[in-house]
Amino acid sequence: MKAKRFFFGWANIQWFLSELVKMYSSKPSYFSKKRVESGIAFAIAQAGMIFFLCEKHKELEMSEFLWWAAAEFAVSGYMINAIQREKRLIKPESSQEEVE
Repeated sequence: MKAKRFFFGWANIQWFLSELVKMYSSKPSYFSKKRVESGIAFAIAQAGMIFFLCEKHKELEMSEFLWWAAAEFAVSGYMINAIQREKRLIKPESSQEEVE
């Protein structure tokens, strides 16, 4: 009987950790250091916002809740805008070859 192959096998975990180490070295990495760090910052901000909402939801008025939601949308919109701006600045090589 064949052994099941899981996505989170030891080889994949080793690859992931080695790519994280490469990200902070001079070697090329699969991951973008800027995106990983901004993703971590976004996750921390989201956790703080959700914690605040869970702790204060009984005392919040509607206007305060709307301000909270506006802040959530502003942060999310900023992250999406930053990613899209980065994608526009870095053009794929295939599209450059087609232009020439």
